[in-house]
Amino acid sequence: MEISGGWDLVILGSGPGGEAAAMRAIKGGLKVAMIDREAGIGGSCTHLGTIPSKALRHQVRQLVRHYKNPLLHGIIEAPRVQWQQLIARCQDVVTSQVGVRIGHYQRNRVRVFPGHGRLDGLGRVMVDGEDGRQHLLETKNVLIATGSSPYHPHDVDFSHPRIYDSDSLLSMQHTPRHLVIYGAGVIGCEYASIFAGLGLRVDLVNTREHLLDFLDTEITDALSYHLREQGATIRHSESYKEVVADDDGVNLVLASGKTIRADALLWSNGRSGNTKNIGLDTVGLEPDGRGLLAVDETYQTSVPGVYAVGDVIGWPALASAAYDQGRFCAGGLCGEKRKQVTDVPTGIYTIPGISSVGASEHELTEQKVPYEVGQAFFRNLARAQITGEQVGMLKILFHRDTRAILGIHCFGYQATEIVHVGQAILRQPPPNNTIDYFVETTFNYPTMAEAYRMAAINGMNRISR
Repeated sequence: MEISGGWDLVILGSGPGGEAAAMRAIKGGLKVAMIDREAGIGGSCTHLGTIPSKALRHQVRQLVRHYKNPLLHGIIEAPRVQWQQLIARCQDVVTSQVGVRIGHYQRNRVRVFPGHGRLDGLGRVMVDGEDGRQHLLETKNVLIATGSSPYHPHDVDFSHPRIYDSDSLLSMQHTPRHLVIYGAGVIGCEYASIFAGLGLRVDLVNTREHLLDFLDTEITDALSYHLREQGATIRHSESYKEVVADDDGVNLVLASGKTIRADALLWSNGRSGNTKNIGLDTVGLEPDGRGLLAVDETYQTSVPGVYAVGDVIGWPALASAAYDQGRFCAGGLCGEKRKQVTDVPTGIYTIPGISSVGASEHELTEQKVPYEVGQAFFRNLARAQITGEQVGMLKILFHRDTRAILGIHCFGYQATEIVHVGQAILRQPPPNNTIDYFVETTFNYPTMAEAYRMAAINGMNRISR
């Protein structure tokens, strides 16, 4: 065993949170070590979650966009694509992303220890190296950025070749004609739109009364409509009783008495923090029932010198938030003012996509805030008509008296890009955060961002009556 001392920060996990912390800490003059499997550089975000799923979605959306574009009607036929073909193309993106990240560590001289890292008491991290050697790192601080994995209930056999989670789905060797998805959260909805876009029969089983009930109701209603229009069947307020798989398919038996028979099952009902076998007991840390760690406003756990960021601390469990959490945490270790991630925009990569930032109508109504709505429908935008992407809308919520922007909600083509224009103005201090900016600003024409001007004028017309 090799003993290495003098480290300022040792990081477990090279996903967005770990990577951002490493880059900020090394720029701040700290001595930093990163621990992760060599084949796993970039974390689940790069290999199993954000990157492959969004690459899949892009491919499918491009296919749908072309063969459903009215300007190309009769010229391009609907494609016949195998799942394995799509996955192979996604792997090219993953490989490129891994190369970029390895380059970051090499250029910034962050020491990477390939292997499995675990706490070994306060200020000590043991690395079981992939080369068979052990390293004991003595450090002032430890950052746990190990991410999360799909939740597995004990009574579902995930070793069966017809039962998948969002990780194992990427290694599926067949293209099912009929897929049942249990769990209609963000991941379930994204994959439902991907498979429906490929022309597969999809049953989406939702354990709640509405899809994505943390979003604006009008937006989720639109998502439900378009998923059904693409051929998906949505079943609300259902829970499973048992899952029975055989050589030809899967029976999902619901507590309501229904049984759904499909070629394959995608289990997408929650995630658990990756906190097993990382030595938490050696420092007196205990995760909750879903493997998540509690942290304070500085991202420190209950143990001094042990920090955690990203999915392993729970909400909002987004790659974008994890990156900033890691950056802010490391900045604090470098002597900067402690910061927290706030006002995180929601980005959901369904087809069409969804993005929002700020308050929803329901929240403003409950808070008794006098607000008004400005809307722009994409079907009226010249750019949307040109691209054939006419499904969607932009909604601006603003205060009736001060005209301050309170929330931005977008559904449709480039929603996750468009939302940042509104976010930039929403975050400005008064009086620069009002809807007047969009009324008085000239936008390029024809563009999707022009929707802001249309929505703002629509909203101003409502309060000037």
